[in-house]
Amino acid sequence: MTEHSLPTLAQDDLPLAGVRVLDFAQFLAGPVAAMRLADLGADVIKVERPKGGDACRSLVIRDQTFAGDSLLFHTFNRGKRSFAADLKDERDLADVKKLVAAADVLIHNFRPGIMERLGLGFEQARQINSRLIYASVTGYGDKGPWRNKPGQDLLVQAMSGMTWLSGNGGGDPVPVGFPLVDIATAGNLVQGILAQLYRRERTGTGGLVEVDLMSSAVDLQIEHLTSHLNGDGSLPKRSETGNANVYGAAPYGIYQVGNGYLAIAMTPIARLAELLGIEPLGDFAQDEAFSKREEIKAILAQALAERSLDEVLETLEAADIWCAEVMDWDKFVASEGFKALDPVAEVTGPEGDTAVVTRCPIRLDGAVLRNRRGAPALGADTGHIREEISQS
Repeated sequence: MTEHSLPTLAQDDLPLAGVRVLDFAQFLAGPVAAMRLADLGADVIKVERPKGGDACRSLVIRDQTFAGDSLLFHTFNRGKRSFAADLKDERDLADVKKLVAAADVLIHNFRPGIMERLGLGFEQARQINSRLIYASVTGYGDKGPWRNKPGQDLLVQAMSGMTWLSGNGGGDPVPVGFPLVDIATAGNLVQGILAQLYRRERTGTGGLVEVDLMSSAVDLQIEHLTSHLNGDGSLPKRSETGNANVYGAAPYGIYQVGNGYLAIAMTPIARLAELLGIEPLGDFAQDEAFSKREEIKAILAQALAERSLDEVLETLEAADIWCAEVMDWDKFVASEGFKALDPVAEVTGPEGDTAVVTRCPIRLDGAVLRNRRGAPALGADTGHIREEISQS
């Protein structure tokens, strides 16, 4: 780890210091939202089953483990405390209800109806604590024919039409290569929770926040889906070459150059023709950039394939053309731009071992939020939390 270049806020200076969050969620969207609240200073108590805990603890990718659990679990759960409780056990459930009584926020991502059966549904919880902000994540909402389908990122991408936006025309549907919908849903949940906390300051009462993966997938497609819903009903077509936006006019896309790949955003066709000396591009008017984008892109792709990345970048960047090298992670992480952002943090596990994670992307008062406490061991804080609730 290199020395960090950006200042970090102290825990007591964080805006959510003093806010208590109960995190019943597993895997990704709910835990990431709770983690972001922890980054902002909240005391997040992760309520887990005594045997196994959050199923993400055992979901290992690339054989990477940390502090006895999967590294993936630590990626989504830094800065929290763990309270082990069997929600089907009367004593444990009674303790959990005491936690609910003293909490500011409750987050869960159980399928519809499960929390109600446990006696912890919204209406039941608000009887325990009228100031509670109750937040739930589902796959498809609590109504309709999809309500009990598994809420999983790839499945939602597939069903929402999102996978038909990527890849070149004529090719297979292409999913986003990371859980975009889960991450977006977590962000939506945090926004709703913060809004309800703000309202509570004015009214003194809590409220309900509900988000679902499918609605988040719809919202992510705000530009394109809005255009489709107000159009003639015809589906958009992906570019045959360098597709990057189904409604994007040429040259918008990614092109192979002699020793890499280059992304080009919105740029006048005549300006590209002039700067790169591609005479055939000069035959196209700017108002043909969409209707004849396949022809324009094919000409541009052929010309760029014969040039070096450095040569093209030097020419275009000097003219303030919106373009960028397509980097892999090795090159990106080694870049000065990455270092200037200072976007990683080192967290410490229960036994003192360390791992590098991405930090919270928010800056407050010129400082970054760098939570250095790793995820808790299963049930590590159960005894201490029981002492807290016995004294309340």
